[in-house]
Amino acid sequence: MTLNDPLSNVLSHILNNEKVGKNDCVIHPGSKTVRAVLDVFRDNRYIGAYETIDAERGGFLKISLLGNINKCGVVKPRFSLTKKNYETYEKRFLPAKGFGILVVSTSKGIMVHTLALQQGLGGRLLAYCY
Repeated sequence: MTLNDPLSNVLSHILNNEKVGKNDCVIHPGSKTVRAVLDVFRDNRYIGAYETIDAERGGFLKISLLGNINKCGVVKPRFSLTKKNYETYEKRFLPAKGFGILVVSTSKGIMVHTLALQQGLGGRLLAYCY
C-alpha cells in the first residue's frame, strides 16, 4: 500500500468506518499534520477523543467515532486562501452556509476557516468536513 497522501488515507478510513457504523478505528501513520486535523475535528465534535498507541515510526492512532460525519475529505490541490475568498470555497466544498467546516493551514497553525477569518488570516486549504 502506497501512502502518497497520508491525510487523504486517514480521512477516507474515518469516513468508511463511520458509514459502516463502527465506534472506533485505528489508523497508521499518525503525523503531526494528521493529529492537528484530528484536533480540529474533535474540537468541532465530529470525532471523539483519540489516543496514540505506538509512537515509533509514525505510530498508530485509535480514534473514537461519534457518528457525526456525513462527508469528509482532503482538498487537492491545496488552494491558497486569502481572507477575501473564503466564501468561494465554502460554496464549493460545503453543502450550505454555516454548515460544516473547512480546515485551513495558516501561519498560526491548523484551524477552522471561521476562526481564521475572524483573525484575518489566509493560508492553504487542507480538508473539509460536514
